Amino acid sequence: MAASLRDPRYRAVVARLVELRKEAGLNQRDVAERLGRTQSYVAKVELCERRLDIIQLIELLRALGADEGEFLVETAAAIPMAKRRRPGSKG
Repeated sequence: MAASLRDPRYRAVVARLVELRKEAGLNQRDVAERLGRTQSYVAKVELCERRLDIIQLIELLRALGADEGEFLVETAAAIPMAKRRRPGSKG
């Protein structure tokens, strides 16, 4: 799981979440209050120290006042398919 936190595609998603927060004029504490979480929770998400599942992502998008459907469509379109190694291949 640790490798997935370093995945550039995941980092791009988190970077977009940070942009949305700033565009909404919110700080981490504001978002945390809307979520009923601590500011450190939001900080860990934004620093890619904590991975979001789909439910948490939707909750966060709603706390930001973002359209979750639009975010998911745009994000999915921007994420390239991962290249998977074939079984038995080296590398």
